[in-house]
Amino acid sequence: MQLEVDKSSLPVYEALASEVRIHIINLLSKNKMNIKELSAALGISSPIVTKHVEKLEKAGIIRTEKIPGKSGLQRISILKVDHIEINFPKKIYHSFATYDTSVPVGHYTDYHVLPTCGLATSKDFIGPVDDVKYFMDPQRMDARILWFTQGFIEYKTPNFLREEDELQQLDISFEISSEFPFSNEIWPSDITFTLNDIELGTWISPGDFADTRGKYTPEWWPNNINQYGLLKTIRITSHGTYMGGDPLSDVTIHDLDTTTDGWKLRIEVKENAEHVGGVTLFGRGFGNHDQDINFKLYYI
Repeated sequence: MQLEVDKSSLPVYEALASEVRIHIINLLSKNKMNIKELSAALGISSPIVTKHVEKLEKAGIIRTEKIPGKSGLQRISILKVDHIEINFPKKIYHSFATYDTSVPVGHYTDYHVLPTCGLATSKDFIGPVDDVKYFMDPQRMDARILWFTQGFIEYKTPNFLREEDELQQLDISFEISSEFPFSNEIWPSDITFTLNDIELGTWISPGDFADTRGKYTPEWWPNNINQYGLLKTIRITSHGTYMGGDPLSDVTIHDLDTTTDGWKLRIEVKENAEHVGGVTLFGRGFGNHDQDINFKLYYI
């Protein structure tokens, strides 16, 4: 589950603001339980437990199923979520001028991928899934989501810096997850990022998410496959490269050739990676963030 710092996420924050509900989450992380079992484990009455469960259900953290029991139907509570990430508002650097470029996920310039793989527009799949040759289909330019298990996808975008501009920082942001044939929230993948043939580092994606539908994922898209990714930003600064605030490598802005005509970004799962768990890229009209691959150059 991925949250923003806005009022739409308040039900989740409110659901977590309770020792009892935190205890329920921990209990359900080990076993499915009914209201009576939760009541006994918590030492509080069933009606009060029911209210706490309803609050967690409303937040989308758990779900409840009705199954036959000895005395009729009983409600079984099941934990839906095992990962929550909060996206804070991006900082604005007022002292720098910026160049912004957005590259749709289907506008790659080179690739070499292995199944499971595929692409889709906002309306339908592009060819049959797991058929690599459709990555050459001209319709790929309209792709809003793509996925592969191993290999790379490469994008190019112009470098608008002028000779007199001094690059201070470069941000590359995208929505990304691992790739599992349907979905698996615990499916690590070592994803390596390279910019203009300089390896920026490897990030371990935790999984491939389908616990809730993506905010922008179209209605025709099946419920049981990739719904959304994590919004990640690679930030190259004068003292290193970071991803989500965590160090990614020692590559600095001074290691980049700022006179080049363009920027070439490679997103890759290497054959010899410890976790060959694939990549899913979400573009505008898919996932939880209505954006493509964004490049932002800060300069003075």
